[in-house]
Amino acid sequence: MNGDARLDRIDLMLLDTLQDDIPLVPRPWAALGTRLGVPEQEVLERLGRMRNLGIVRAISPILDSHHLGLTATTLIALPVPIERISDVAAIISGYPEVSHNFQRDNTFAIWFTLTAENEERLGEVLSKILKRTGIPERDILNLSTVRQFKIDVRFSHILNGRLEEGYGSP
Repeated sequence: MNGDARLDRIDLMLLDTLQDDIPLVPRPWAALGTRLGVPEQEVLERLGRMRNLGIVRAISPILDSHHLGLTATTLIALPVPIERISDVAAIISGYPEVSHNFQRDNTFAIWFTLTAENEERLGEVLSKILKRTGIPERDILNLSTVRQFKIDVRFSHILNGRLEEGYGSP
């Protein structure tokens, strides 16, 4: 495989397969290779290449928080001046109830997700964060989860006969 960012049919099939299931067997990459018709070493090389290109950032489980007893979730946006971004982000990231914490180029510069076992605990953690950061509750966006939709990236439209030279080629 060359070092550019083009993906071929096997790369796309591998990405689709990774989103469905990684077998819990002693050699999962060999099992995936068997599904795709390539050797285990090639699976590892392709994953390494896609990681180096920034296409794959991590391979990790996706946990369903409701099944773990965490039934309250919200997305919070905070108005934070640029000079305080690092300090406020560090405070937020110190709470285990925070699963994502990211910066946006906006008045609401920090966004994070907060998950807890119930609404009461969610409110307690949010209050602690706001107190420590000095941001008043009236100034935040609190976007509670009403209904969750799970999506993922699929390449079937490309794999179904439209892939010629390699995905991403000019």
